[in-house]
Amino acid sequence: MRGDLLKKGKIYQSLSGFYDVLCDEKIYRTRARGNFRKKKITPTVGDDVEFQTTNENEGYLLNVLPRRNSLVRPPIANIDQALLVTSAVEPDFSYNLLDRQLVSLEINNIKPIIYFTKLDLLDDSKMENFKKIQQSYEKIGYQTILPSLMDKEKLDSLFHEILKNKETVFMGQTGAGKSTLLNQISPGLQLQTGEISKVLNRGKHTTRKVSLMKVNGGLVADTPGFSSYDVLNIDAQYLRNYFPEFKNNAHECKFRGCVHINEPNCKIKELLSDGLIEQTRYDNYLNLYNIIKDRKPIYNKK
Repeated sequence: MRGDLLKKGKIYQSLSGFYDVLCDEKIYRTRARGNFRKKKITPTVGDDVEFQTTNENEGYLLNVLPRRNSLVRPPIANIDQALLVTSAVEPDFSYNLLDRQLVSLEINNIKPIIYFTKLDLLDDSKMENFKKIQQSYEKIGYQTILPSLMDKEKLDSLFHEILKNKETVFMGQTGAGKSTLLNQISPGLQLQTGEISKVLNRGKHTTRKVSLMKVNGGLVADTPGFSSYDVLNIDAQYLRNYFPEFKNNAHECKFRGCVHINEPNCKIKELLSDGLIEQTRYDNYLNLYNIIKDRKPIYNKK
């Protein structure tokens, strides 16, 4: 390509083999070079890239720069933090799903922020229960947001502070209200939202692709929702390191490398029996540990 220019930018959107790259406040449409497939390189939204172009509609990706982190589901790279949009009802709150998301983010060194939605559909007693759920995750060290306890002005100010100069992925179960929340934060986006299916107790997938948007001085990704979560690609013995309340107290266990299941003199099980570690967290740890331990190995086909 004569007259082409080498540029650096960030992939904003991936769609049908094309990659829209932001560079110097302009969007360039590019395609990946053929050798990407041979090298098993899959460009992802959020990737910092080098590309070659003669105009804004015709360019080629030359190189994907090293990633700080990446997620497979949703597929996105170089994220500072994740806003876990978690519904109280419709779909029903799931400790297991939330804890799986938190572990996935811990593995990738991405800060989680838990945001509870649809609290207005709860009666007083169920609302009190959700306050206890919030407190239990706050005690672990996670930032949580219960919007019903804040007025609009305070909530708007909080989101301006959270999103500014950060790359944030909004993620969560289908129908939890990610697009609705983004429309509240930035009404100009006018993202499509969907109603929950009463039969399936899950929403329609109104967001069908991952893309970055400028919101409150930062970059935000609204991602497709999901109704389940992939098995984590780690060794079962290391799962304990991604539960902060386990990791922070494991040095007091008798055995180094204690996985907090059958070992004697385990500090984690002591804290559990004293009510200082939540039973739901420990149960989800056991569930994930057994799933990972018992999964069949995946062999690469040649």
